[in-house]
Amino acid sequence: MVESRLTGPVRVVGVGLLGTSIGLGLRARGVEVILADASPTHLSIAVDYGAGRIAVEGDEPQLIVVCVPPDVTARVVAAELEAFPRAIVTDVASVKLAPLHELRAAGADVSRYVGTHPMAGAERGGPLSGRVDLFVGRPWVVTAHDGISYQRGSVIDDLILDLGGSLVEMTPEAHDRSVALVSHVPQVISSLMARRLVDAPGAAVNLAGQGLRDVTRIAASDPELWVQILGANAAPVASILRLFSQDLERMIETLEAPEAVGASRRLAEELAGGNAGVARIPGKHGVDRRYAQLVVMVDDSPGELARLLAEIGEAGVNLEDLRLEHSPGAQIGFADISVLPEQLGYLVEFLRARGWRIAG
Repeated sequence: MVESRLTGPVRVVGVGLLGTSIGLGLRARGVEVILADASPTHLSIAVDYGAGRIAVEGDEPQLIVVCVPPDVTARVVAAELEAFPRAIVTDVASVKLAPLHELRAAGADVSRYVGTHPMAGAERGGPLSGRVDLFVGRPWVVTAHDGISYQRGSVIDDLILDLGGSLVEMTPEAHDRSVALVSHVPQVISSLMARRLVDAPGAAVNLAGQGLRDVTRIAASDPELWVQILGANAAPVASILRLFSQDLERMIETLEAPEAVGASRRLAEELAGGNAGVARIPGKHGVDRRYAQLVVMVDDSPGELARLLAEIGEAGVNLEDLRLEHSPGAQIGFADISVLPEQLGYLVEFLRARGWRIAG
């Protein structure tokens, strides 16, 4: 067991996916974790999972982590600050400026509060989805403000490092603008695209491939949670969506006159701009790098995918990313594999020699 940087008990309020995962991660380092939740059922599950113990009278936590929905975050943080006057309090809500404003307006002691946001999660929530390694290697934003000293806030840095997160410092304003671009607007666009499928002919939907699945995957997220998030960060999201609407209108005008002079060039420039944007998204280990892809045809039978992965390992090639796509109506799948460009040719020949079919 690796020794924790934290010295005192940590109280986790809200044992959904994030709260339970925080508890599991800290318990793995031997930290005493105190759990609290409005739902007795969720609390019981999290305790049974080993994420911590139930709170008792006389608890004196060193740190409190509030993991509740955005619309009640500030209220719960204020209550925790009042109930535990010697504890540092943080939260993990996905919007940071609104809770800080609300706490200040309520006269809460923000000299013991710093908002944070781990950029980690899953499509499913609740304590049953908790994972001890959920935050490993993931950015975890700390939005410090001038009302708290660095010395007081350092315990939050210890929490993040204990859980394997990558600490990122931002102002609350910069954080909210940033997540509007990389998280909140993608959610809106994904949901709007998926909504187009509701009344689409069945014959069209049956043609769906990995491209549509990629675009609409996050549209399955909880609408109630996203109403809260988007409402709390409405202005930055609306600002980016207005720019997106201008891009969309420009594309529509071009497609309405595809034979016009310069139309092909404009289309190419828009699509190439997308290429340039994708290239800026950090990949594995946060490295901004493009990988080479190959597509391997995999029979839809038990053990075949495991055999493919094992043989890639035998080849001594590190798998950077993997996506799977099934062919509708056929007993075959396609494994889209990402590797370093310099390893591509060798891996293709190695797999072909083992009998694998390379698509394309």
